[in-house]
Amino acid sequence: MEKFVIRGGRPLVGEVTIGGAKNAAVAILPATILAGGVCVIDNLPNISDVAVSVRILAELGASVRMLSKTAMEIDTTHLRPEPVSDELCRQMRASYYFLGALLGRFGYASVAMPGGCNLGTRPIDQHLKAFREMGAENSVEGGYINLSTVNGVQEAHIFFDTVSVGATINAILAAACANGTVVLENVAKEPHVVDVANFLNTCGADIRGAGTDVIKIRGTKNLHGCEYSIIPDQIEAGTYMVGAALTGGNVLIRNVTPKHLEPITDKLERAGASVEEYDDAVRVWRSGEIQPVNIKTAPHPGFPTDMQSLMGVLLCRAAGTSIITESVWESRFRYVEELQRMGANIQVNGKVAVFEGVPELQAAPVRATDLRAGAAMIMAALAASGVTEIEDIEHIDRGYEDIVEKLTALGADIRRVEFVQSAGINQVG
Repeated sequence: MEKFVIRGGRPLVGEVTIGGAKNAAVAILPATILAGGVCVIDNLPNISDVAVSVRILAELGASVRMLSKTAMEIDTTHLRPEPVSDELCRQMRASYYFLGALLGRFGYASVAMPGGCNLGTRPIDQHLKAFREMGAENSVEGGYINLSTVNGVQEAHIFFDTVSVGATINAILAAACANGTVVLENVAKEPHVVDVANFLNTCGADIRGAGTDVIKIRGTKNLHGCEYSIIPDQIEAGTYMVGAALTGGNVLIRNVTPKHLEPITDKLERAGASVEEYDDAVRVWRSGEIQPVNIKTAPHPGFPTDMQSLMGVLLCRAAGTSIITESVWESRFRYVEELQRMGANIQVNGKVAVFEGVPELQAAPVRATDLRAGAAMIMAALAASGVTEIEDIEHIDRGYEDIVEKLTALGADIRRVEFVQSAGINQVG
C-alpha cells in the first residue's frame, strides 16, 4: 500500500502544466469503438482510470499502441462485443460508457455494474431510459447490464428527467450510428460533453447542439478513425488554483481553457485571490486574507461539484463564515470528518455545510474518501503546520497525473511512501 507524506507550510510557487481532462478521456476512449478503425488520441492524462479504459479496450480485441507519454493509437477494427469484466468495471464509474459505445456499433452490450467513488446513490436509470427509447431492451443479470436491439438503434426524442452528464454522453454514443435522428433534451452542457461530440464529429458523425439545451444526432453509418486531442482538465487546473490561493503562493497554470474555469475563477476572486487570464494559461496568487464565500454546486455552467471539497479546504481558513450547498451528490461531505481531524470547524446538516474559518490547520493522519476529497486532503496538508499522512491514495491516482512531481516542482514537500498495514499498525517500508 502507499500513502502521501506531506510537510506543510510552504507556498506553491512556479509553473505547472495541466493534463488532458479525465472526464473527457474516459468517454472518448470507449467512443473509439464507434470509429471501427484507427484513432490517435493525444493529451491523454496518465491516470489509472485511463489505464483501466485501455485494458477494457484491449480485452475486447482493440489494438493499442503508445506513441508518447500523452498520445495513443487505438485500432478498433476487429473489436468484439464481448462482456466487459466485473474486475475492471469495479475500478471506475465511467465503465458504463462502454454500454453506449458497444450498443451503438453492434446493437448489443453486456457490461458489469460500475464502481468508482462512493458519492451516495448514483443510479443509471436515465441511461437505461435513453437506451429503451432508442429501441434497446435491457436486463440486469448476475451483476451485468445487458442491452440488445433487433434492428439497431432507432430514432427517438428523449427528454431526461434530470440533468446527467453520464446519461447525456451515453445517449450520444448509442445514437451516433442510429437508424434516423435522435433528439436529446434537458441535457448536460459540461465541456467534456462537448469534447465527446467534437471527437465523434471528427470521426464523421453528425452531432449538433452539444453545449446547449438540445442535442440533435443524425445517425451516420461507417464512421472512421481520426486524430484528436482531448481538452485540458478543468478540475486539475482548479485544484492547483486553489492550492496557490490557499498557501499564499503564486502559480502559473498552463494548458488550460480559461473559459472552462470561469465558475472557479469567480469564487476564488470573491475569496480574495487574484486571477490573471491568458490565451491558454491562468496565474493565481493571494496576498490578503481569505474571505468567506457562499457556494452552491450545480450542473455546468454552475459551480462544479468536483470542486466543492477543494473550495471547502480554502474556506476552512477564511476570515468568517461560509456556506456550501451540495445539489448534485448526496455524500459529497464525507471529507469533512477528515478536515475536522486537522482542526477545521465545520458543521454539516444534510446537503449544507457551514465553515467557520480557523487561524490554521494542524497536521493529522487522514485518508482520501474519494478522488476529489483526496485532492482536498493534499491541499489541506500543504497549508497545515506539521507533517500529514494521507492514506487510500489510490482514489487520487484515478484522476491526477504525476501529482507528486508537479507539486514538488512548485516547492511542496510531498513524498509517496510504501507501507504495510497490519493489525491497525502502519509500518513504513
